[in-house]
Amino acid sequence: MNAAGENAGPEVHRAGGLLWHRDFRLLWFGETVSQVGTAMAVVAMPLVAVTVLHASTFTVTALVAMTWLPSLLIGLPAGAWVDRLPRRAVMLVCDLVAMLLYASVPLTAAIGILTIGQLLAVGLLGGGVSVFFSTAYQAYLPSLVSGEQLVEGNAKVQGGAAAAQLGGPGLAGLVAQALGVITALLFNAASFLVSAICLLAIRTAVARPCGASRRQTIRADIAEGVRLVTRDPYLRPMGLFGAIANFGLAANQALAVVFLVRTVGAGPLAVGLLLAVPGVSGLLSALAGRRLTGRVGTARGLLLSALAALPFGLLIPLTQPGRGLVFYVAGTLIAATGTATASIIMASFRQAYSPPRLRGRVTATMSMLVAGTSPLGALIGGALATAIGIRQTLWIMFGIVTVSGTVLLTRAIRQNRDLPATGAIRDLGGTRPLHQR
Repeated sequence: MNAAGENAGPEVHRAGGLLWHRDFRLLWFGETVSQVGTAMAVVAMPLVAVTVLHASTFTVTALVAMTWLPSLLIGLPAGAWVDRLPRRAVMLVCDLVAMLLYASVPLTAAIGILTIGQLLAVGLLGGGVSVFFSTAYQAYLPSLVSGEQLVEGNAKVQGGAAAAQLGGPGLAGLVAQALGVITALLFNAASFLVSAICLLAIRTAVARPCGASRRQTIRADIAEGVRLVTRDPYLRPMGLFGAIANFGLAANQALAVVFLVRTVGAGPLAVGLLLAVPGVSGLLSALAGRRLTGRVGTARGLLLSALAALPFGLLIPLTQPGRGLVFYVAGTLIAATGTATASIIMASFRQAYSPPRLRGRVTATMSMLVAGTSPLGALIGGALATAIGIRQTLWIMFGIVTVSGTVLLTRAIRQNRDLPATGAIRDLGGTRPLHQR
């Protein structure tokens, strides 16, 4: 147990690394299975809206926006509560609630009372559960592994999510083609039960968070985390980069199914396979991320991922039927690899850099910045697509994504090979890193 009262995790050197770590393996497996179900739902929910309920383009984008809106509405309070509560218990409750929410869709569909209103409600509530789970997950991971293992841990988590994203959409398309699109949502509900069982099996004892004072109000707790992020020379530009990039990427994600079905003319199976392409990117980033940062450094690796890879997203609006699908595949593959690699670098940095007592609030503040623009991007994307067309909207949004990496060209990041490996911020009055390179 380290000075913060957290388990550092055993040193792992043999092939497979942290996969030999029993509790990390359980956490990783449960989350990966859950991500498979979620990846299926990302395809299945819009497909239900489009093919079963015959929803409009704007309604489909609103459905996607609902899943991100909670990041904006409750992201900061979620971080404060995660720093007050046992993090594994928070994740368990989230898994069980999510299971019930997503199981309600096939149930009501089976008896003929499914409505767009219910889909929107499930998206909104499911997004709220996801905010609490992901915040607790990010704060919990450093309790199982050492600081030196965080990049490997995050890379493996990213690899699992990528494998899920690779297989999930294709599986959703296959199930939708063979058994009906509603059936695909049953897999998502079951996946949360698997995640809960894995969490229950973890043996590592983790100290209860002690940073959030019971004498201090939730508002004061939130302000402490926001002050830390907004004054820091590393966290602030990372948050701005994520906010700008996600604004454009959210519009693409919200319009993807409609674009591929109505503009390109792809069927459910093809849609599932095309939406699985980011999973390949995630696997590439998980495999190559550590090598990249080892060769060029974490700061330069972050800049390379953001500035060199994301502009390839401009190939996506060029997508056409038949051979023209190569533009969608190439643009998604390269841009998503950059996004995933940048995410691994930033998550590992944030976990090692932030004080353990503030980790939940730092994660929540960053998540609100990064994901808080997603519902706005989805809704504006839907409105623009209705007004000027889907393809034209994608050109605008990927133009925004292309320039998003320029906010990372600050002196603190640009002039150093590596981001600080340690040196959590202690002085919230001045909010500065203890170690800079």
